[in-house]
Amino acid sequence: MPVLNVACSVVVVVLGAVCSVFIFCEYLIYYAAILQCSWPGIDHGVTAGERSADGQPELLRAMVLADTHLLGAVGGHWFDKLRREWQMERAFQTALALLRPEVVFILGDVFDEGKWSSPKNWDEDVGRFQKMFRHSSDTDLVVLVGNHDIGFHYEMDWFKLQRFEKVFNATSTRMITKKGVNFLLVNSVALHGDGCPICQSVEKQLFTLSRDLNCSLLQNSQSSIIREDCRDAWIYPPSSPVILQHYPLYRVSDAGCTGRDAAPPEERHLLFREKYDVLSQEASHRLLQWFKPRLVLSGHTHSGCQVLHDNLYPEISVPSFNWRNRNNPSFILGSFSPGAYGLSKCFLPEESTVIALYCSTGASLLLLPLLHILWRRGLLQYLSPCASSKHQSL
Repeated sequence: MPVLNVACSVVVVVLGAVCSVFIFCEYLIYYAAILQCSWPGIDHGVTAGERSADGQPELLRAMVLADTHLLGAVGGHWFDKLRREWQMERAFQTALALLRPEVVFILGDVFDEGKWSSPKNWDEDVGRFQKMFRHSSDTDLVVLVGNHDIGFHYEMDWFKLQRFEKVFNATSTRMITKKGVNFLLVNSVALHGDGCPICQSVEKQLFTLSRDLNCSLLQNSQSSIIREDCRDAWIYPPSSPVILQHYPLYRVSDAGCTGRDAAPPEERHLLFREKYDVLSQEASHRLLQWFKPRLVLSGHTHSGCQVLHDNLYPEISVPSFNWRNRNNPSFILGSFSPGAYGLSKCFLPEESTVIALYCSTGASLLLLPLLHILWRRGLLQYLSPCASSKHQSL
């Protein structure tokens, strides 16, 4: 009977340990990580008109993530899908519950195989995305297009672009304004500069948006002269925009990038290819000159980086949100007012930590039967200090 009781106790300990580690690794670890994150404040650049009655800034809280790469039917293994998508779902839902952003931006490459998905597979991928990134009506979800969603420049066509735009209920290049903050969303896949039909359409949209924004700034200056081309312009709040896009602006490499989420040292000096890894110098220059942004946020490289273009325009590359692309995913928290902003980075649990927890628990549980066998044979009695001391006294 005592032996049976011990065996039952061992089983209870094993099941309790397995359940505890599972609950922590699959649920609680996301709370432990995201509870360390907080919204940044803005100390400078907030005018009196941008403050509430209690004197605090009226800030827009935006969460920015990139490169979710939901695996498709062709190259995605079922277990890889299950593991990575569960990680992203738990991370996203935990972040929404704890941080309550007003808007979430996803900077492209939402899907891994959108560039060649059949209609059936596309619908299945969209359904999984909508389940993983579900959100309440208090939070807006704004999704940008990436090369894996519609293909690289030579692969994209109107069918794939319009299929993407229909799902996310918006054109891929547009300006959205929230609390007086202008966000310019750019279809950077179409900035190839070769006059392709989609490229021409996007460039025309950007030109019009640039004119409208410049006219808004001119009108705010209370100039008595109204330019002829501004008479039919759409008026935006007079605030320099934040550019959001998938491709980074042109830079030679990631050699100057540092931090926990930067590219590995062996990859930082690899030269970037224009129109493939980064935008061309020409397209980058045009965007900066047309819009003079106060901030650029981009994805695509799967690693973090901060660059200052022309000593005027800061750009931050947002790392991938998916464990499949990096061991330590992260996202950006941004507090924005029409005249200022503050940013902070929130790191998710590292995949290696979760694997180590499971492996160490498994190894510990494998030792329990061995210890139980040794105990039953009485060997533990002779190995104990008391037994050893008694033996020496005799």
